[in-house]
Amino acid sequence: MNGIGTGSVPAKNSKPLTPRSPRTAIEPDTVEIPTRRSRSARNPFVVVGNAIISLIVLVAIVTGIALAVGKHRFDAPGPLPEDRVVNIPRGVGIRDIADVLMRDGVIDQPWVFVGGVLVLKAREGLKAGEYQFKAHASVRDVVATIVEGRVVAHQITIPEGLTSEQIVARLLDDDVLTGNIKEIPREGTLLPDTYNFTRGTTREQMIQRMQQAQQRTLKEIWDRHSPDLPIKTPEQLVTLASLVEKETAKPEERSRVAAVFVNRLKQKMRLQSDPTIIYGLVGGKGMLGRPIMKSEIDQPTPYNTYQIDGLPPGPIANPGRASLEAAANPARTRELYFVADGTGGHAFAETYEQHQKNVARLRATEVDQKDQAAPNAQMVSSPPQSAPAASAQAQPPHRAPPHKSQTPAIRQPATH
Repeated sequence: MNGIGTGSVPAKNSKPLTPRSPRTAIEPDTVEIPTRRSRSARNPFVVVGNAIISLIVLVAIVTGIALAVGKHRFDAPGPLPEDRVVNIPRGVGIRDIADVLMRDGVIDQPWVFVGGVLVLKAREGLKAGEYQFKAHASVRDVVATIVEGRVVAHQITIPEGLTSEQIVARLLDDDVLTGNIKEIPREGTLLPDTYNFTRGTTREQMIQRMQQAQQRTLKEIWDRHSPDLPIKTPEQLVTLASLVEKETAKPEERSRVAAVFVNRLKQKMRLQSDPTIIYGLVGGKGMLGRPIMKSEIDQPTPYNTYQIDGLPPGPIANPGRASLEAAANPARTRELYFVADGTGGHAFAETYEQHQKNVARLRATEVDQKDQAAPNAQMVSSPPQSAPAASAQAQPPHRAPPHKSQTPAIRQPATH
């Protein structure tokens, strides 16, 4: 039979039916009225606050993404295809620096450079100067290079034995140095050496550095000079060292050349150094450009040690440390003479007789070399009207360095 039997089992989890009275059965069911929002939730300040919080969250998300992207680009390899030197001018701002780097191809995103500098709080640490950036340097590497001031170092080498005038000329020829030089420094007050400097360094600053280096070196060497040295002041040591510097280009000969001069000073013999003749003739220009003539040996000048007793009145060049050391502590010898040996060095002698034999060997060597060179000679130059002095060697067969004497002396005994 169709329908629900009185004996059927209620459905699982169904609520039991509550008997209702006839009156309540005909009344409509009641529905709960939704609760109204509180006045505080409808407050405009709360609404604005919620909007602000939402905006902050949104900004934080965007900022986080931007930082992540920026950090990636900050550390990523840059666009520079090869090493490049870039000059950051003085007095420019962070944006100007970014423009310079952008123009030279070091970076391709100025905002990454600016943002990285600001995040690292490195704005005040940016330094002007000349920088070399490696190929594909990241923006982080670029910022670090500028902040740490790793500027390009230039060098200038001042050879030993140059006069102050010649040194000034070298500084003026250097196109990285700036400014002029007020006056030529006193002879012997500059220390020959290799000096590092950065672009923008002035020539006057380089002169000051050389003078300070010479003062330090001279004091150090003078403090341990030989006690029996026949000189009384550090200035006289510089003068003696300048003679040593101009007489030999061989390091191993310096102490022996110094010993010859010291032994002559002790015996009141004239030093008879050809470079002093040249300096007396040309001064700070340094080079005579030809052999010394006999008339010039006999020509009195304040520096001509063939004509004056003892040391000249001042240095004839700027000696290096090695010559200062040799002059302060010369070799322990009794040698009084030396002459070029024809091979770039010198032959030393204690007696005049031995010295004359060395001179004869030199002359024989010169003759042999002339005989060997004669078949290949294209032309013969006419002899000078005034012949070179017999007591001084004409141009030696070897070529000395430019700052050395062109006519090393043949030492003769001094006349008393």
